[in-house]
Amino acid sequence: MNKGMETQGLDQIVLEKGAIKKSAAYLEEKGYQQVIITADANTYEAAGKQLEQELRKTIRRTSLCIIDPGAARDVVADEQSLLQLLIEVDPEKTDAVIAVGSGTIHDIVRFACYKTGKPFISIPTAPSVDGFTSKGAPLIIRGVKKTFLASAPVAIFADLDILVKAPQKLVAAGFGDMLGKYTSLFDWKFSHLTADEPYHEPSAVMTEKALRSCVEHVDDIGERTEEGIRILMTALIESGIAMLIFGQSHPASGAEHHVSHYWEMEYLRRGSRALLHGAKVGVACAEISRLYHNAVDRGFYPGQEPEALRQHGAIIREWLKEVPSEGEIRSLLQRAGGPVSKAELGIDNALLERSLREAHHVRERRTMLRALNEA
Repeated sequence: MNKGMETQGLDQIVLEKGAIKKSAAYLEEKGYQQVIITADANTYEAAGKQLEQELRKTIRRTSLCIIDPGAARDVVADEQSLLQLLIEVDPEKTDAVIAVGSGTIHDIVRFACYKTGKPFISIPTAPSVDGFTSKGAPLIIRGVKKTFLASAPVAIFADLDILVKAPQKLVAAGFGDMLGKYTSLFDWKFSHLTADEPYHEPSAVMTEKALRSCVEHVDDIGERTEEGIRILMTALIESGIAMLIFGQSHPASGAEHHVSHYWEMEYLRRGSRALLHGAKVGVACAEISRLYHNAVDRGFYPGQEPEALRQHGAIIREWLKEVPSEGEIRSLLQRAGGPVSKAELGIDNALLERSLREAHHVRERRTMLRALNEA
C-alpha cells in the first residue's frame, strides 16, 4: 500500500515499520493541540504508551481514555463504553480522537466522533478486522447488535513493528474475517440477482483481489512473517475501502457475518466472554459453505427448494464454484493458526442449528440463507 495514499476522504494511509512516529507529524501538521488517545489496557501497552510519548513532544495537551472492561471482563462497544469516551470529549476544545486498538476500540471511537463532529485517527494494533476504515459502527445496545452510521478515520497509521507482535489469535481472526468474503461476495451477487439489491462491480473486484492475496499467502500469515502481516493488513484496509466506495457493507458481509452476530448476541445474553469477530466469521463461513453447497450441489434444503434456485439455478451454481468447500475453508483457517470448528469456539449443536434458521433476521439482506429459510 502506498504511503500517503489518498482515498475516500482519508488524508493518509501509512503501512510500514515505524508508522506510529509519523502520526505525531500528521497531528502537528493539522494544528491539533488537544487530542484524546483511546485504548484498552492491552492496546495501551501494545502501542498507546509509545504513541503518548511521541505526542507529548509536540501536542499541547494529550489525554488518555482507557476503556474499562464489562462484566464478562471484555471491552465491548456498548452504552457504557460509549458514555465513558463521550464524557471525555470536550465539544469546544477536543481537536481529534485517536483509536489505538482493533475492532472494538475503533467502533467506540468512530461512533463518538460521529456524534461529536470530531475527526478520528486510526492506530491499529493487530491485523484482526476489516473495519478500520468503516463508516458503520456495530454496537451492542440493550444486548442487541445493531450497526449505526459513524465516521471513517481521516488517517490510518499501521505500524508493522507493532502489528507483527500481535497475538496469533488476532492475526488468525483477521484472516478469518477476510476468508468470509467468499460467502459475502456470493451473497451479494445472489441478492442483486434475486432481489435487485444494489451492486458495484469495482468494489466487488477490489474485495475479491484482497481475499485472494490473503489465501495465496496463508502460510506467511500463519507464520506471522513481516510480509504475511503486511499482505493481511493491506487486504483488510482494502476490504474496508471497498465498503467505503460502495457505501454499505455488502462487499464484505453476508450470511457468515449474520451468523457470527447471532452467536455474539447469544454469548452476551449468557454473560459469556466474547469471541473474536474474525474467528467467528471464519468458522461461520465454513458452516455457510456447507449449507450452500448442500443446497445447490446436492439438493438438500432446510425446507423447500427456493424459487430463486428454480429460476436462476445455472448462474447460481457457477457462482458457488468460487466458494471453497467446507473442508477447504477449515484447512485454510488451520494454516492461519485459528480455530476451525464450532467446538473450538464453544458453539454447541443447538446454537448452530438455531443460528442457521434465524440469523437471516439480523440484517435486512436477501442472502441465500434467507431464501433457504423462507422457502
